[in-house]
Amino acid sequence: MTINLLQTPEYRTLIQSHIFETIKYLFNRNQEFALACEVKYITFTPELPSHIKESFNDTVLFILSGFTFESAQLDEEYFSFEAGFGSENFGSTVSLPLLAIKQVFVGDNPIVINLANPVIESEKKKEVSASKKSSMEALLKNPENKKLLKNKK
Repeated sequence: MTINLLQTPEYRTLIQSHIFETIKYLFNRNQEFALACEVKYITFTPELPSHIKESFNDTVLFILSGFTFESAQLDEEYFSFEAGFGSENFGSTVSLPLLAIKQVFVGDNPIVINLANPVIESEKKKEVSASKKSSMEALLKNPENKKLLKNKK
């Protein structure tokens, strides 16, 4: 079975930390930037009108400058900011997991490229279940452990 190295928990942790540290660095330098993000992981509060949301592709580019830049908040798992959308400048707070950020740009230059996908809750449960299963398999490979389990019944 081939493991996709870019979707492992270890790589996700590594790239999430890289995204966090890069954005933190840009904030510390007061450097405006842009983000290319996967729309399916983004939460808008309040929800955007359907005609605006339907105009988005699978990936959307947000340019963080001015008020949007000033309103941005970062923690080790999520990024959020306030922005206006559409011709009516509909105001909404955008929140997304860091791993939904596919690229970070300064000017025309991509300075971060992320190939990992965010883990949604159902996937987190599968990962925990898979790790428990592999632990049990490792335990049962030792014949001495099999004897202990038989005695327990």
